[in-house]
Amino acid sequence: MKFYDSIGPNPRLVRMFMAEKGIDIPKQTVDLRGGENRQEAHLARNPHGQMPTLELDNGAYLSEITAICEYLEEIKPTPPLIGTTPEERAECRMWTRRIDLNICEPMANGFRFSEGLKLFQNRIVCAPEAAPGLKKIAADRIRWMNGQMQDREYVCGARFTLADMMLFVWLEFGNTIAQPMDPANTNLAAWHKRIAERPSTKA
Repeated sequence: MKFYDSIGPNPRLVRMFMAEKGIDIPKQTVDLRGGENRQEAHLARNPHGQMPTLELDNGAYLSEITAICEYLEEIKPTPPLIGTTPEERAECRMWTRRIDLNICEPMANGFRFSEGLKLFQNRIVCAPEAAPGLKKIAADRIRWMNGQMQDREYVCGARFTLADMMLFVWLEFGNTIAQPMDPANTNLAAWHKRIAERPSTKA
């Protein structure tokens, strides 16, 4: 296998997942800032032009971070980072979906349509007028998530999962794109401190 890597929260999430699994896959860096991900070679791997992408041993390609991580979970089930039962897997997928749609997506597009506009305006359809509202939505959903974390060690209760990794890398990304988390979100702040102590966060 080969992992096509780059800057950004999504590749970092997969690197973190692999580190937690103890999986070492050869990596090839794609120059995201230089637009290499939108050139013919990478579009042949991932026609959506996104990062990251995983090349399988049979020559097929996987993109989309949840699909990649679920594949890795299936080929190396231990330690379980999604779940070992149908109920556990469904719970992790539920929270991962909520975090992705309600926090990651509006945060990302809020950045792409404002501070990141110069980089993205010739790559994707941008709506600069939507940026303030998208940032507001992301901040509101982070506040909602803070309430959900009351008395929880991890997003899925006592289990550290893919949902924690997704939330962690995107909150960290928010700090770099002028969307820092409000310190009033004390439950998430305490949770973030616990996650930041894991060696995989350095992957």
